[in-house]
Parts: sequence; structure tokens; C-alpha cells
Amino acid sequence: MKILEVLQKDTINTDLKSTDKNGIIQELVDSVSKITGKDSEELVNVIMERERLGSTGIGGGIGIPHGKLKNLESLVLGFGLSRKGVDFESMDGRPTHLFFLILTPEKSTGLHLKLLARISRILKNDSFKKKLLKATGSNEVYSIIKEIDEDF
Repeated sequence: MKILEVLQKDTINTDLKSTDKNGIIQELVDSVSKITGKDSEELVNVIMERERLGSTGIGGGIGIPHGKLKNLESLVLGFGLSRKGVDFESMDGRPTHLFFLILTPEKSTGLHLKLLARISRILKNDSFKKKLLKATGSNEVYSIIKEIDEDF
């Protein structure tokens, strides 16, 4: 599965303003709620429920908050960039800057895991991460992801 099969430019936010985990999740959800047709409060609750099991801040400045929703028709992906970085309770204790928000239909575990694995794999590429950190808008993020999406 390619990232750009599910990422839409409307769900890319290169200027996250929040300074805490809850605010970041709210901003990420606000970007994708229109696409899902779901209430943003419901989406936040699903993501926060997953966060209670363990932080999705995987370290290296990366967070991949995710959750499963009843009655969601298809997988939805959002991207966010926090220039200052926030405490996302990541494994390495360092600030998190890059976020990929994944929402999947409740019964589609395979898709969810494939996308998580793909995102995790490409984020091991340091030059890719550096480019994302410097991106100034959704078109640039989309192009950066497109470039690596075709190579993997």
C-alpha cells in the first residue's frame, strides 16, 4: 500500500500550533474529520483511548496516533508538523515533530498494520525526515512523500 493512496492534501497540516499531546491530536483530527464524516469529538476519543494503552510516540521525533472506528468506510490518513515539537510521551523522551494520524475501519486490521509498517519503514530514512521537517506547505509534503513512496 502506497501512502499517497490514502493521504489527501486537505489532511496535511504543516503548522501545528498546540504545545501538548491533547491539542496536537485535536488539530490532527480536525484535518481529517471532514473526510470521515464523523464528529471530531468521536475521533479524538478513539485516538485517546488507544493512547491510554501506550503512547504512539515512537521516538526519533515521530508520532503515529491511530485508532479504529465503527462505520468508517475506508482508511484515512493525516499528516502534521510541529515546528517546536511537543511532549508526546515518546519512547525516547524527546519532543515529537512529525505526526501521521491513521484511522481505520474497525474490521480492517490488515490495512491498518500495512500502513503502520510502511510509514514506520520510510521514517527510518533520515533525509526524508529532514525534508519533511523543512516543508513549508501541504504541496511540498505531498511531493516529498510521493518521491519516497515510489521508491519503496
